[in-house]
Amino acid sequence: MEKAQNEKAAETKPEVVEEEEPPSKLPQIRNRIAFKPIPEPQAEKDKPKISPKSLDFLQKHFPTATEKEWCSWQWQLRNSYTDLHQLQQILHLSDNEVKPLQGITNSLPIRITPYYASLIDPENPEQPIRRSVIPVFDEFIVSKGERSDPLYEEHDSPVPNIVHRYPDRVLFLVTGFCSTYCRYCTRSHMVAKDKCHIGVKAWEPALQYIENTPSVRDVLISGGDPLTMPDLNIAFLLNRLHKIPHVEMIRIGTKVPAVLPQRITRPLINILKRYHPLYLSIHFTHPDELTPEVRETCEQLANAGIPLGSQTVLLKGVNDDVETMKMLMHGLLRIRVRPYYLYQCDPILGSSHFRTPVSKGIEIIEGLRGHTTGYAVPQYVIDAPGGGGKIPILPEYYLGKNDDHILLRNYENRHFEYPDACTTPSE
Repeated sequence: MEKAQNEKAAETKPEVVEEEEPPSKLPQIRNRIAFKPIPEPQAEKDKPKISPKSLDFLQKHFPTATEKEWCSWQWQLRNSYTDLHQLQQILHLSDNEVKPLQGITNSLPIRITPYYASLIDPENPEQPIRRSVIPVFDEFIVSKGERSDPLYEEHDSPVPNIVHRYPDRVLFLVTGFCSTYCRYCTRSHMVAKDKCHIGVKAWEPALQYIENTPSVRDVLISGGDPLTMPDLNIAFLLNRLHKIPHVEMIRIGTKVPAVLPQRITRPLINILKRYHPLYLSIHFTHPDELTPEVRETCEQLANAGIPLGSQTVLLKGVNDDVETMKMLMHGLLRIRVRPYYLYQCDPILGSSHFRTPVSKGIEIIEGLRGHTTGYAVPQYVIDAPGGGGKIPILPEYYLGKNDDHILLRNYENRHFEYPDACTTPSE
């Protein structure tokens, strides 16, 4: 799809700076960028957006911080919990959670924003979102078939930071930094060693690869989490990709709206909405994440015309039952996020305590299909180990063929016949 030449000519390249570490404050070169964000009304700008639960956490654990500081995404990153010693100040850690303190350091790093920490039950180690971000000893038990890079992304990387597996689209890994590290992360091999932003100079070979590969019409920006980068870096990246004539759409994979909703500021939204068609794939895990802050964040993004989809990893003891998954999917639709993928947990090193049998995923899809609106039913997929790509897994609704009819069953397990081909009536 070609973009209008006059549209291309009207765009200018914003200036950016290299950044070695995650930002602690906005760059001081905002005035150099080629566009100005729409200012918020002063009353709205000064009004902190914070729920009662988060407010209680703020007052208890950060008594000298203001509500305005809490609502700053840079403050949230600067004050994130990054080791178990810090977490012991807010949680009663179980034996399984304390064991990693005993000198084992070769693992996925810890980072939990204060906002997301406010959602964690300090007493219950089995709370779903607590299990998804607090390290446990089980992470160091490696089972058969587990690999550090089970999807073979490095094998399909023609240049640094690009994974080109499918014919018409590429995965662009733009940072190794996340605002909160999920313990089941597919790219733990990457974020464990690349704990800072990669920087715009390192993107150049990837950008040139996309420019020189006309078959690429779809670019998925991921990492790490792209929305942890400064506004100017995000604007630079989107601007460069948007200028490539054969790039028809851009997607961003992120968990930021769920773990750091403060990052979705008016200036950021003003940047994102300049580059349609642009889509956000947001990683949601459990209904507990659907807080007032998250609802407001997703509604603001949707109001800017940005289609939102969810990607959820199926996790044992976290969301592996029909009612929890239905509650999550219904909650997402209420905040205008369309359920997209339900992923089978990838076999990364030390993931056996998270992985369910595939039959569990099929059971959940059967419990959704026909029992709730079709918009609430994600596609259940396995990202095939060894680089095979995403493979959809469906319950057995097709039962075979009987002469010119196929045999089907519905969600109630009732059987039906459907004429498989049109035949000419006999004269």
